[in-house]
Amino acid sequence: MSENRIRAPELPDSLEWLNIDGPLRLSEQLGKVVLLDFWTYCCINCMHVLPDLRYLEQKYPDALTVIGLHSPKFPQERVAAHVRKAINRYHIRHPVANDPKFQVWRQYGIRAWPTVIFIDPEGYVVGALPGEGRRRQLDQLIQRHLNQAERQGLRRAPTVTPRPHPEPRVPLSFPGKVCASSDRVYLSDSGHNRILELRPNGTVVRVFGSGSLGLVDGRLEESSFNDPQGLTRADEFLFVADTGNHAIRKIHLLSGEVQTIAGNGTLGRHAGERFDDPLQAPLNSPWDVAYDDGVLYIAMAGQHQIWAMDLKRSTLGVHTGSGREDIVDGPCKLAAMAQPSGLALAAGRLYVADAETSSIRVVDLTAERLDTLVGIGLFEFGDQDGIGVDARLQHPLGVAWDAGRDVLWIADSYNNKIKRLDVTTHSISTLNLDHPLEEPGGISSAGDTLWVANTNAHTLLRVDPVRGHVEVVEVPA
Repeated sequence: MSENRIRAPELPDSLEWLNIDGPLRLSEQLGKVVLLDFWTYCCINCMHVLPDLRYLEQKYPDALTVIGLHSPKFPQERVAAHVRKAINRYHIRHPVANDPKFQVWRQYGIRAWPTVIFIDPEGYVVGALPGEGRRRQLDQLIQRHLNQAERQGLRRAPTVTPRPHPEPRVPLSFPGKVCASSDRVYLSDSGHNRILELRPNGTVVRVFGSGSLGLVDGRLEESSFNDPQGLTRADEFLFVADTGNHAIRKIHLLSGEVQTIAGNGTLGRHAGERFDDPLQAPLNSPWDVAYDDGVLYIAMAGQHQIWAMDLKRSTLGVHTGSGREDIVDGPCKLAAMAQPSGLALAAGRLYVADAETSSIRVVDLTAERLDTLVGIGLFEFGDQDGIGVDARLQHPLGVAWDAGRDVLWIADSYNNKIKRLDVTTHSISTLNLDHPLEEPGGISSAGDTLWVANTNAHTLLRVDPVRGHVEVVEVPA
């Protein structure tokens, strides 16, 4: 045995364990490969790692232990109950330890989210794999070390049994986005993999999507989605950011037909390409959509960019953002964004909820320039009303333009608030409500009413912004 080998440090007793009855000890996992997944639930790259881990867990059910080490970026993410919500929303089945003080992060010398630490069957650290897209590499490493353990005759530790705490059975599941007009409300019932067409009183008119995961075109409930998020209506069409499928869907509202118009169902990392056939384009977690004059703008959260699809020419490509995760203003192609997650259009301007910089950005579509209205950095966040650089948000996911009041409404998701932005003065103020919010992901303005997807509470809210009165819309099961 080489003297340079480092035994994996044991996990501290002070961690908060979720998805399991009690704490796990690394010393009790000998004979198996252990993967420590350092993540934070806001992070799109961390979300992308989860399908790879799920694949490996299914391939090596008795020989692999995956442990999530939740190391929170934002204050909202430090609370174990909020982490449990994320575990359920992302369908995580392995044990997770919440580490709000970053003890294990420092212990293992982690520098970035996501990072996977590979521990061999003898309990030694093989190495760290930062970033996403490591499935094949991890698979090969697991196979190699399991073969070696078998040759050595190592006895395998018992299989870890997860103990999930599922969400209650309610009509909605983690609704992500909402798009409202005077007579219709369209809601992404994201956790149920479907889109609901509602009357303002909550009556269900139609359901698009079977509820099962899939990328299937068809009429109404013959179709299928995967964690759909952003919605925008243009005439008799409803466009959908089908996030989990890395696709854009179009619903023909007259016929109820669901059609895929962009994305081939795989996750892509093509920062600068133009696609003459959008159906061949591998997209990267599209999170919201906005329509203007024949062009569909797409918040490509996983690519840190805004893409544009010319619906007349059927072409698709990058509109704004270099692909680098940052907050940099300037010409669209040179500017930088960080997980854009919400879009709103008004008078030739595209407003963007840039989640990871806790900022509100604006794209001047004529000048082709990106500027920042509120927010200053990847690690500058808080809950502070004020003007421009003095105001603070925390991971906003949604924006909505209010044409009647000439203001931008913000779903300040991790502050559990709705805020109002005067786009002329850059002044931010909190809307005082008589009902609590739980990580609202989407907001829409229609007439005198705001509609809010109250994501972690599994509810749709009707808000009177003048009185601050909130009604929970009763959606039948």
